[in-house]
Amino acid sequence: MLSGLMNFLKACFRPRSDRYVHSNSDSSGRQDGLLWYKDHGQHFNGEFSMAVVQANNLLEDQSQIESGSLSLHESGPFGTFVGVYDGHGGPETSRYINDHLFQHLKRFTTEQQSMSADVIRKAFQATEDGFLSLVTKQWPMKPQIAAVGSCCLVGVVCGGNLYIANVGDSRAVLGRVMKATGEVLSIQLSAEHNVCIESVRQEMKALHPDDSHIVVLKHNVWRVKGLIQISRSIGDVYLKKAEFNREPLYAKFRLREPIKKPILSADPAISVHPLQPQDQFVIFASDGLWEHLSNQEAVDIVQNHPRSGSAKRLVKTALQEAAKKREMRYSDLKKIDRGVRRHFHDDITVVIVFLDSSVVSRASSVKFSGISVRGGGVSLRPNTLAPCTTPTEAGSS
Repeated sequence: MLSGLMNFLKACFRPRSDRYVHSNSDSSGRQDGLLWYKDHGQHFNGEFSMAVVQANNLLEDQSQIESGSLSLHESGPFGTFVGVYDGHGGPETSRYINDHLFQHLKRFTTEQQSMSADVIRKAFQATEDGFLSLVTKQWPMKPQIAAVGSCCLVGVVCGGNLYIANVGDSRAVLGRVMKATGEVLSIQLSAEHNVCIESVRQEMKALHPDDSHIVVLKHNVWRVKGLIQISRSIGDVYLKKAEFNREPLYAKFRLREPIKKPILSADPAISVHPLQPQDQFVIFASDGLWEHLSNQEAVDIVQNHPRSGSAKRLVKTALQEAAKKREMRYSDLKKIDRGVRRHFHDDITVVIVFLDSSVVSRASSVKFSGISVRGGGVSLRPNTLAPCTTPTEAGSS
């Protein structure tokens, strides 16, 4: 059934040449084709595992884990910061968040001398403002950057609390053991901002009562203004500022009527969870994972296998599901190169933070040398053209 499609793809199958720069000696992670992973590491509050698989020509998912001092002072507070940034329309916004959000968080933590939801909210806003400044600067030479944006999911473990902040549709899921039965239940911690969800559509309609086309069903998918599935993001300034929704931006992004107020928001949904001894781990992942696995399936896989390699295991399970849906073998899916791979699955990022209750509850003054790890992707040799280029439609999360 798929023979025609497979013939089309053969030209894009990865030959057995060393086209990519592999940095297997890199202590922060390993590369296996389009899969980057760090099977195991220690953070201030326990252990962690990370994995990223690339589907787009340029990796649009970015991620990081920062552990140790969460302020500019060595006196702390101490804890662990996790960020998953699922870009769309290009990699610029997710890369910008990766470079700036945690630094803003440290600055505001220093000012307030503690971690709080307010600190996190301010860090999101400062990142949004900074990216807007970048777009303003680059607009004359690179106007399409106005249509680049990113989801932004953050988790902070600090002082016995877990803070979750989110714009967009990445997801954080807690695995909690039930004392009575010993089974581990999945608890979704993040609120998603995707207009495929009825309550999000109602929220958008309430915020824009004068616009009967604020959400539109297009090709059987709900989209804000017929353009984008998410209602909150960093970036996407073409749907926030009237001065960027005009030529020379591509016509497909330009609205007929002028923007009177921002259509999308960068205000994160934030929740605070006092951690319990029965809280085992948190899975942070871009929506590429959740397209293929339910919350409980993901939690069961993590719970029923060794901690080491758990993020890679989730990514591989999602890829096996993606292959199955297209009636192909996983081994064949792995041969399809980036760009073309996007027709089969999205970029997928997974960060699993294991919570060791004895460590979570320790005094925040305990010294920890600190770690900083970023999720990787394929590194091209200098002057290498991206093979089999396929334009990704900007604005679909």
